[in-house]
This record gives sequence, structure tokens and C-alpha cells, in this order.
Amino acid sequence: MPDRFSAAFAGLRDTIPLTVGTTPFAVIFGTLVVSAGLPPEMALALSAIVFAGSAQFISISLISGGAALPVIWLTTFVINLRHALYSATVQPVTKRWPLPWRVVGAFWLTDECFAVFERRLQTVGERDALPYYLGSTISFYLNWIGWTAVGAYLGNRIPGVATLGLDFAMIATFAAMIAPQLKALTPVAVAATAGSVAWVAQGLPYKLGLMLAALAGVAVGVGLDCCRRRMAVEEAA
Repeated sequence: MPDRFSAAFAGLRDTIPLTVGTTPFAVIFGTLVVSAGLPPEMALALSAIVFAGSAQFISISLISGGAALPVIWLTTFVINLRHALYSATVQPVTKRWPLPWRVVGAFWLTDECFAVFERRLQTVGERDALPYYLGSTISFYLNWIGWTAVGAYLGNRIPGVATLGLDFAMIATFAAMIAPQLKALTPVAVAATAGSVAWVAQGLPYKLGLMLAALAGVAVGVGLDCCRRRMAVEEAA
């Protein structure tokens, strides 16, 4: 039991830098919800039930613009499709978890928590993976909801809070998540491909450019891995 508590605490500790980086994002979201004429409870409900920053911002923009529900559902679905890639990556480990933990674990799977958990698996392995994951995701989830509440109930009292440039913290957070992975040809090629496709396809509706970028990055990564394995087989022969 002490080892599990230690693993949970390690998950919380390792997630703190990314938690801090996303805090301004949560404050801005709560503020924008109220600025759009919606009640603060709407901000809390979205953070508690949706728990996906990009999808939450897009949904508020669509709701305030009077978009139909099917449009909102389709757009947020496309934006969150990247989580299928995250799930596929951790599935060999999580498939052995009890079903209730797999269900809530899937809900709590965010970009930041995935980055922390995937790095843990690479460095430590599967030992105490579940308590580590819960320590990371639960702390991140509660922080997101808490700062959403701050933005919803207090953010509108700070003039121009949405234009203070606090959203740069999210960009810095994603850069910090990606940078440690760029140590070999494959991740560099994947990042360059995905970034280029996302930039070229940024005008596509429903954020389809993001999905195209993800698919292009996956294709490049798989292709390079296949080439590397083929070369290894040839050298061994």
C-alpha cells in the first residue's frame, strides 16, 4: 500500500508543471463562458463533464454563435479524435486494469496526463501504473475544475482578462510536452510533418486540419519504423 501511495504522489508531482501551465487556460475559459452570457454553472458543467480544453472553447464559441447541436457535436468529436491515438498507445497496459478504472481513466485521459503517463511507462515500466495514473489525472482534473470556477465567478471582475496573453501558457505547456521527445529522427519527422499539415490545413472546417495532421504524423512514424525494422532484418541476415 505505501508503494501505491508513493506512486500516486509521484503522478501528482510529475504533473504539476503541466498543471500550472494550463491553469490560466482554465481561468480564461470560465471568464469567456460568463462573457458569452451563459451562467457560471455552465462553465463548471463543461469542465466537469467534457474535460477537454480545446473542445470546451470551441463549443462555447459555437453555442454563443447559435450553432445547431449536431454541428457542436461533430466539431467537438473531430477535435477529440486524437485521444483515440492516446488510448491505442496505453491500451497494452490499461487493458489489465479493472473495468471501472478503465472507464474513468479513459475520461481523464488528456494531452498533458498522457504525456506524463507515457513517459513514466518508458522510464519505469508498468509497476504501479494505475495509482500513478490516478495521481496524475485526478489532481489535473480537480485543478481544471477549480480554476474554471475562479474564472467563471471572478474573472469578469478583471478587465480584459481574456486578452492578457495568458493563453500563451498553453502553448508553452505543449512545447514542454513535445520537446523531450525530439531526440531521434522519427519523432522529429513526425512533429515536423504534423505541424506542417496542421498549418497548411488550418482553414478546413470543424478543425479537420488537426485530424489530418495527426494522421499524417502517424503515417510518417509508421513508415519510418517499418524502414528501420526492414534495415535491421537485412543487416541481421
